[in-house]
Formats: sequence, structure tokens, C-alpha cells
Amino acid sequence: MTKAIIITVTCTVLGLHYLQAGELPEAGKSRQAPSVAADREQPAEGAYPDLLPERDTAMVELPRSQNGPRYLLTLEECIAYAMGNNYERQSVLITAENRRLEYEQSRRDRLPSVSASVSESLNHDKGSEAVWAGSAGLNTSLTIFQGGSQTNTIAQNQLLTERSEYEVYRYDNQLTIDILQSFLSILGNDELLKYQRSVLEASREQRDQGHALYDAGSILESDYLLLEAQYATDLSNIVETEISRANDLLTLKSLLSLDPQTSLDIVFPDSAQVVPELLPAEDYVLRRAMATLPDLIISGYNVEIAEMDVRLAKAALSPTVSLGAGLGTGHNNFNNFGSQLNNRRNEQIGLSVSIPIFNRGRTRTQIKQSQLALRQAELDELQTELDVQQAVLQEYRNVEASASRYHASELKQEAYLRSFEAYKVQFDYGAITTVDLLQQQNNYINAMNEYIQNKYSYIFRRKVLDVYMGNRITM
Repeated sequence: MTKAIIITVTCTVLGLHYLQAGELPEAGKSRQAPSVAADREQPAEGAYPDLLPERDTAMVELPRSQNGPRYLLTLEECIAYAMGNNYERQSVLITAENRRLEYEQSRRDRLPSVSASVSESLNHDKGSEAVWAGSAGLNTSLTIFQGGSQTNTIAQNQLLTERSEYEVYRYDNQLTIDILQSFLSILGNDELLKYQRSVLEASREQRDQGHALYDAGSILESDYLLLEAQYATDLSNIVETEISRANDLLTLKSLLSLDPQTSLDIVFPDSAQVVPELLPAEDYVLRRAMATLPDLIISGYNVEIAEMDVRLAKAALSPTVSLGAGLGTGHNNFNNFGSQLNNRRNEQIGLSVSIPIFNRGRTRTQIKQSQLALRQAELDELQTELDVQQAVLQEYRNVEASASRYHASELKQEAYLRSFEAYKVQFDYGAITTVDLLQQQNNYINAMNEYIQNKYSYIFRRKVLDVYMGNRITM
């Protein structure tokens, strides 16, 4: 009995260097993979690199139906569309934008604050005339020294902003792998349906031939019923595969943040491009992955951010020096108004110093806690490096095993196909029984199902390895 193709390969999701897409019809630019070295190139301030691969990402639109447009997408177009429209990814981008705004605000916090005030009042006492009185003032203040707190806050917010960009890349990795899995599941079910329909046609012919032989008294009723049951089973297999394909298509729509009622289908790639090329050397794959995956970069940022936390905690031990200045004037009535404003003008300037003396040891505790957090971040960075190496090497070996299973099942499927064709000829001449024929047919069906399952499992794992190496995902 055949089963629908459902790719459920488990893999460790690492950071894909895939980049931000805009509207689907627009083509983007590729970005050089960052280095894990300490002198890594920092993104330009407030700029988010474009993650869209260099290609035409225009979506093919078919004639509109009553329920809206119909879409026919390649794998690359699915990925590009998701980068610009997936709701969860947009939420991740909003978080990154908030980080950038916090960084810009921390830089502005070094500027002096300026405020102005104006007041007018009407005073009236019993036995005297009403008098208008007013005042105006302009004040400014500036923090001159705070133990490096402002400088370190700016540096930390810059690090948080840059880290958030790599967190977007890491999310893009997961999104790309999810799209790849759904897309390949649809392709696998499409290929399985092609084989199942040819098997169904053969079962129909056998059933019709069996019915004629049964009417002629050449075979038993039980043999004819076996042929009828096989035809019903093959028909049911097609229905199950079609349902599985429809569910995979719903999953793909969800990843693209499309309405479930949207008419969407995929473009089946050229058969010559489906199966990936041979594996590169293991050490090459590891080097590329270690230089490309943002997980290591993010862990490096975590260490630097923790170092800033230590500096900020220590800054609380330092005094705060502030400078303030003001200018004011006023009037008691509107007689000689200009002279009153000039005569009552006053200026002031002052310097204030706030010295922390004792806060029940809270600052010392915060310093120790931040130092422990720094040590934990350093350990996490080392562990992340080990985890990444293990994940890449393990995935490499999984690809090798998948390739072996795929090639073996390809030969097995071909052998069972030839055997089934030979048995069918013998059955047509009455040389074998119905049981013998159906046994060979089921052997072929099982081999065919195994072949397609192994084929798309291998393709999926090989593409995941491309993701780890930062290669462009195409098919």
C-alpha cells in the first residue's frame, strides 16, 4: 500500500544568510556573508541589509477567478514572497526597528535638554485695581559626567541593534527551511501521483481482464475479487496522496501568509535540476558554515553586550556631574512693558554633583551579577561554537546516508518495475495466479514509494546543508 510523501526530517535550524525582501515584484541584492572574526564588518548605522537573492522575483499571475488571483510560484519565488509578506517575519523586523530607535534615542540623550515657560495672571485685591503680572523663562541642563554610563549605553544599544539584524537572518533560515520542506513534500506527492495513476490504470486493465476471465469461467471468483480489491486500494491511495498534497499546499500558504482560499500552485522544476549536485568536501562545508551562520555572530554580540552591562553597573559607583543654566524675566503690568522685561531679566548657571555613598550594597551586588552574566555569555559562546560544528557535521553525515538510501532505492524500484512488468505478461498468458501478480505489484508499489520518499528526503537534507553554507537556495 502506498502512502503520501510527507517529509519530516529533523534538523538543527541555524542561521541562514538570507536577506530582507521587499515587494515580490522587486528584485533585490545579495549581501556578503559576515565573518565571525573579531574585526567583523559592522552594518551601517540604521541600515538593514537587503537579503533578497539577485534574481527576478516577479510572481506569475494567472487569469483571475471569482475568488481572486491565482498564483503559480517557483521555490525561489515562494522564498522571496515570504521574505516580504510573512507576518511573523514582519514582527521580527518590527523588533529590530525598535532596537534601532532605542539606539538613536540613546545617542540623542547626550544632548542638553531645553525647556521654556511662560505665565500670565490677573491679580485683584479688595480696594485695589486688577493687575496683570507675568513671567517667562528658558532653562537648559546637561549631564557632563556619569561614569561613562551614557557612552556605554550608546555602545550597548548599537550592539543590540546589530544583533537584532542577525536575529532576522536566523529567523529567515527557519522560514526558508519550512518553505523548502513544504515545497518538496508537494513535489514528492506530485511525482507519487504520477506513478500511482499509472499503477491505477494497470489495475483497471487487470480488473477488466479478470472480469472477462471470470465470466468465461477461467478464474475463480476469489481471484477476481482480489483484482477488484487491488483496484479499490490503488484508487484510495491516490485520494490519500491528493489530500496530503492539499494539506502541504495549505502549509505553504500559511508560510507565505496567504489566505487559505487563495488559489496557489507550484512550478515543478526541470527534472535535471531536482536532485542536487555531489557533496563538497566535509572540511570545506564546515569552514563555509562556520563563516556564514549568524548563530556564532549572535553569541559574540551577547558577550559584548554582557561586557557593557558590567561597565554600566560599575558606572553607578561614580558621581554624576550636571550643568544647568536659565534665563528669566517678568512684568507686573503693561506700563513700560519693555523696560520691565529688561530690568527684571535674570540669568543663572549652576553645577551640581551627585555622589553615591551607600545604597545597602545594591550596586556591588549588581556588579557581581553582571560579571556572572558575562561569564555565562562567554560559556554560551563556546557552547554555541561546539553546537554549530556538531550540527553541521551531523547534517553532512545525514546527507551522505540519505544519498546512499536514495541511490539504493532507485535501483530497487527499477528492478521491481521490471519484475512486475514480466509477471504481468505471464499473467496475461495465464502462466501465474492472481496472487502471484498482486504480490509483485505490491512489491513494486512499496519500492516506488520508498524511492520517492528517499529521493525527496535526500534533496531536503542536501538543501539544508546549502543553507548552512550560505548558498543561494534554488531548484
